[in-house]
Amino acid sequence: MKNDQTRGLVLGLIGVAVFGLTLPMTRLATGSDGAPQLSPWFVTWARAAIAGLLSVAWLWATRAPRPQRTHRGPLALAVLGNVIGFPLLLGWALRHVTASHAAVFIALLPLATAATAAWLMHQRARLGFWLFAGLGSALVVVYSLLRAHQLGHGFGFTWADTLLVGAVIAAALGYVGGTLVTPALGAERVISWVCALALPVTLPGALLTWPEHAVDARAWLALGYVAVFSMWAGFFAWFRGLALGGALRVSQLQLLQPFIAMLAAVPLLGESLDTLTLMFALAVVASVFVGRRFGAAPAPAPSFPTAKATP
Repeated sequence: MKNDQTRGLVLGLIGVAVFGLTLPMTRLATGSDGAPQLSPWFVTWARAAIAGLLSVAWLWATRAPRPQRTHRGPLALAVLGNVIGFPLLLGWALRHVTASHAAVFIALLPLATAATAAWLMHQRARLGFWLFAGLGSALVVVYSLLRAHQLGHGFGFTWADTLLVGAVIAAALGYVGGTLVTPALGAERVISWVCALALPVTLPGALLTWPEHAVDARAWLALGYVAVFSMWAGFFAWFRGLALGGALRVSQLQLLQPFIAMLAAVPLLGESLDTLTLMFALAVVASVFVGRRFGAAPAPAPSFPTAKATP
């Protein structure tokens, strides 16, 4: 049992490290507003299409159970949130802000997911949870205003920050959609079915938005990373870690994710860690940590039927 918990924590840490690199790798793939590389549209479709093709091969090789009609709604929500909404909004935002800046916003994702679960899964959260969720959101808003003022844009919420908020909401909706069908399909199969079911949209989308100009080799490598690891393989380590080490314990490792993104952005993108960003990241993560202590109790497993095995 203890060995399982240790393995779970190690796998969970691997998953968080994989996801922590998503921000700087996405920025590397899309480039900046002044030096654009791959279009955020292409990155969105291509990363999901590559993951979808890998998913089809894996589902076939493992004779994975097929989703039933009752699973389609939650899976569609996961497709819209995790396959399309999050990477697209994040990609456009990262054309205008640094990965470290975006990490402050993404730090809110655990609380956003918990709040979305409380809403869609009819869980009750204590007042303390909502207070700290509000505090974390307020910290992000203050950070955005201060950063805009520093850059000479006045005290205003920038368009890139609006996109980041949308990315957090999209990801939270997608995570909850996947959670709803995990008891029926199995955790590792959910992300594979999500990517596979999106192929009729993502594969043509990637072909239609294929870049017509020269692109730096590092951008292609970064696209390969977010496709194979961020979109697909990272979930295998993460979900297995949650199962072995316990969701409550292993999920706390998510608090490391924004700092991994910030540290990785230094060698990958040449960014520097400024005091304002680091202070607000610490404050937001602290509010997430305390807020989750007031989170809702786990809801009973959804009443979706178990998927049938393939013949």
